[in-house]
Amino acid sequence: MSDIPFVDLRAQYNSIHNELDAAVSRVLESGKYILGEEVAAFEEEFSAFCETQFAIGVGSGTTALQVALMACEIGEGDEVITVSHTSVATVAAIESTGARPVLVDIDLVRYTISPERVAEAVTPRTKAIIPVHLYGCPADLAPLQEIARRNHLFIIEDCAQAHGAFYHGRQVGSLGDLGAFSFYPTKNLGAQGDGGMVVTNDPILAKRAQLLRQYGWEERYISKIKGLNSRLDELQAGILRVKLRHLKDWNTRRRTLADLYSDYLTELDLTLPMQPVDCVHVFHQYVIRHKSREDLKVYLKEQGIQTLIHYPLPIHLQPAYRDLGMHSDSLPFCELASRQVLSLPLYPEMDEESVRRICKEIKNYLKNDKQGFKKPNMGAS
Repeated sequence: MSDIPFVDLRAQYNSIHNELDAAVSRVLESGKYILGEEVAAFEEEFSAFCETQFAIGVGSGTTALQVALMACEIGEGDEVITVSHTSVATVAAIESTGARPVLVDIDLVRYTISPERVAEAVTPRTKAIIPVHLYGCPADLAPLQEIARRNHLFIIEDCAQAHGAFYHGRQVGSLGDLGAFSFYPTKNLGAQGDGGMVVTNDPILAKRAQLLRQYGWEERYISKIKGLNSRLDELQAGILRVKLRHLKDWNTRRRTLADLYSDYLTELDLTLPMQPVDCVHVFHQYVIRHKSREDLKVYLKEQGIQTLIHYPLPIHLQPAYRDLGMHSDSLPFCELASRQVLSLPLYPEMDEESVRRICKEIKNYLKNDKQGFKKPNMGAS
């Protein structure tokens, strides 16, 4: 019986290789590789997809957040509220501007930022909120929008895991002042390398983001403002234009597989992902929770099933960020999630038999666990 990988990028390539090969050839033959026609076309197509007026291609999801923050003129002495249960990229982007990350707890339904904790964390130095649409589930934005309006704050949506998700009938990325997307290869919309995008409906923020991504140039070699070098290249834009045409179908397939997981795993001693009625979840990850997560992970590995943990240690407990001064008693749900979450294989090309096999093995583990299952000796011959 063959192993089940966590994700299979080659399977995606094989499913549309003729289209991708044609796009790559078109770019290579054009002789234009940086900020050319492919990037301009993809920006137009992606902004239409996100239902925003503007899209600015950049070099990665992290720099998309950085550029968005800088477009809002956030820097030294400012505070930005976000979550501790997220990729370190969110916090790294804030610190790159000189601003101070203020980490708050999540809710355990969406695994996203708690509006109640955000309201408590606002100070006179707060300039922005970054809600992370984690695992493909939109954060609860309506109360955040009210907090932002009341306190004159920016909302920058971290959409790195939520391409095509909806909140209250609107695409994520279109609900805040700006949205930041990653095109890392494993994302729902992934390049064959790095890439990112900033989206917005604000023409002033869009203009600043466009200047910031390339040294602040309004004309070549003349910097109007201090900027970065973070450009989406033509090759990745050409590839992403192809993949964008398939994204809705891929997201539909992800939801189908997620529903299959939930059907097979219901009424077990697990916490399954929820799908709040006010949003459309796109299941970048299918994440379960179990009190013996590590043992379950080891057991599944023994059965040839690869799983991952998103994320094993909240930001406030990581060595590089302990100087933020966040206390565990204020972030209990972040810490609980980090101890218990386990991401199961899920990608559009995955077959339903693999889902059934994974669920069967999880049931076997839970049955054995009740009978005193012990963690396998990984060092045994």
